[in-house]
Amino acid sequence: MAGTRKVIELFYDVVSPYTWLGFEVLCRYRNVWNIDLKLRPAFLGGIMQGSGNKPPGLVPNKFAYMGKDLTRLAEYFGVPLGFPANPFEAMFEKGSLPAMRFVTAVAESGEGREADVEKVSRELWMRIWGRDEDITLPASISEAGLKAGLPANEIEELLKLAGSPKIKEKLKSSTQEALGYGAFGFPLIICHVNGKKEMFFGSDRFELMAHCIGEQWLGPQPATMSAKM
Repeated sequence: MAGTRKVIELFYDVVSPYTWLGFEVLCRYRNVWNIDLKLRPAFLGGIMQGSGNKPPGLVPNKFAYMGKDLTRLAEYFGVPLGFPANPFEAMFEKGSLPAMRFVTAVAESGEGREADVEKVSRELWMRIWGRDEDITLPASISEAGLKAGLPANEIEELLKLAGSPKIKEKLKSSTQEALGYGAFGFPLIICHVNGKKEMFFGSDRFELMAHCIGEQWLGPQPATMSAKM
């Protein structure tokens, strides 16, 4: 495609099912739109606290709708998203801090780790939202890393790095940066367009986002949609 490539940043946390949908869409469109996708691991718990937002589980009707909504969206987006036996516990009691520190450690462990960050993030989503498995224990995170193709000895080093002050501060600063953009939940998408930063929240704003960056929205599965055109 002609023209300057636009930078799109995705601030995300693997504890969020809606963010998994947005993550997969942006990964699919990386080779369709004229964009550079930057994955920005952050911590949803810090976003909720910092923005004063409340978990959907505190509003019974909203929480009940969320289950039906995600079932429909999983089919529409073509993402193998299920529901943990106790989603409130998985999302807000156990949380994702160890997992997101690990993802941050992967991202900060050297140049050119974008593909590994993507694979590890996807495997963690698969654990919690695909198979109702833990993402908080070192053994659970290690298994996700192995499935993502990381060597066992590297995973051990990354787990140590994830507990370091450097990585803790990096995750905190990314979360604060998202709050600075006005985040109140995830996914948070920042599009850099003509020197401006346009913020979009949620996995249902891609048509509007495409218009903003001068691209065409071909649905959540662009390869399938293109084949039909």
